[in-house]
Amino acid sequence: MTIFTADLCDEYSDQVQVLAAGFQNYGGVDNCHGEIITIKLNKNNSDLIKLLRDEDGTGKVVVVDVDKEYFAVVGENLMKFAHQNNYAGIIINGYVRDTFQITDIPVALYALGTCPRKSIPVTSGERAIKLAFGGVEFSQGDYLYADTDGVIVTKEKII
Repeated sequence: MTIFTADLCDEYSDQVQVLAAGFQNYGGVDNCHGEIITIKLNKNNSDLIKLLRDEDGTGKVVVVDVDKEYFAVVGENLMKFAHQNNYAGIIINGYVRDTFQITDIPVALYALGTCPRKSIPVTSGERAIKLAFGGVEFSQGDYLYADTDGVIVTKEKII
């Protein structure tokens, strides 16, 4: 189903939060929507790998907050895991890599930009917590809708 965030903003203006400018889609589809899963990473993406590789993502969008160091947390391998487990999309308050290879993987991937290196130290992340970035609060179980115009979040499913 194709969604248009502009139409949703018009129809549900009192229910939507709009993610600030600066996030670009590097994935293989132009839009996504679904129930939010939240994860906060501390330099390392091992917890995100486990989530994308081991859990069913049908109807889900993963929202990832990352410490502000300049490194990538999602690339070709994680996008393949996301696709294999039916995730609709990933929104990252951080960076991605392997952008040439991931354009054919049918998962949306919104991020601040690109970086060719990944973070090596193994650290733990936190799941199912409230995240806040880009002027939006993301809670586990909220709904996210994204397209070429932007990313919006609602507390309740609206479509």
